[in-house]
Amino acid sequence: MNTRTDAEVILSKVPAVTLGFWIIKILATTLGETGGDTVTMTWLGETTAEANPNGYLIGTAIFFLLLLVLVAAQIVAKRFHPFLYWATIIASTTAGTTLADFCTRSLGIGYVGGSSILLSLVIASLGIWYVFERSISVDTVNTPRVEAFYWTTITFSQTLGTALGDWMAAGSSDPAATTGSLGLGYVGGAFVFAVALIICAALYFLTKVSRTVLFWIAFILTRPLGATVGDFLDKPLDHGGLALSRPVASAVLAAVIVLLILMIPQRPGSHPKARQAAA
Repeated sequence: MNTRTDAEVILSKVPAVTLGFWIIKILATTLGETGGDTVTMTWLGETTAEANPNGYLIGTAIFFLLLLVLVAAQIVAKRFHPFLYWATIIASTTAGTTLADFCTRSLGIGYVGGSSILLSLVIASLGIWYVFERSISVDTVNTPRVEAFYWTTITFSQTLGTALGDWMAAGSSDPAATTGSLGLGYVGGAFVFAVALIICAALYFLTKVSRTVLFWIAFILTRPLGATVGDFLDKPLDHGGLALSRPVASAVLAAVIVLLILMIPQRPGSHPKARQAAA
């Protein structure tokens, strides 16, 4: 006979996908942009005349080391821990910011080239995950192997989001726009991604399109939305931004995220086997 305890043992180690999840996710991706830029552009001076020649690479190494430590802690954890989970998400999005900038700027791949390569990596990661597990649903994230697939896919998607957001917003004068850009500006880019997310929400509520597919599309789209909003906050006025202090903007965003984690109920997603056991 199955008991409630039996069902509770089989829980996803990631949060349930709710409106609160998406609000915190967008703020986390925005923090990833301002936080990554704080290290590489403000502290290491990548966009100044006194730039460290390896600023983006150094920033990427710092955030990827932090990400590896947090992912290891997340995998070792026996259950869902809200602050650990969101810290890992933020680490993945800051690492994605610096890695995308390193690829598109330092390596000269450009926004279109970087976005194309990263999109291929996201699709490949999801494909390999499906081959091994026969599912890419986040509700199944409760074993080390599935968690490895989950965090790999997330890191690729966060990096893709940065390159995609930059491609959408950057003008032709941007040094990394070597393979073209749309030049919509930060506000224009944010608007496009916000509309795309609204369309995803409409498809979720009005159609029977796969919830798993819609989740990953929305998850990927929140990253360029956060990237364009983050850039709008901290980029210079003559580049279409508000020129706010990157460290201050990052600190404020982090404080808001902590407050929301405390205020919004955080619960793990229900694993399919848990639902079967509870039935």
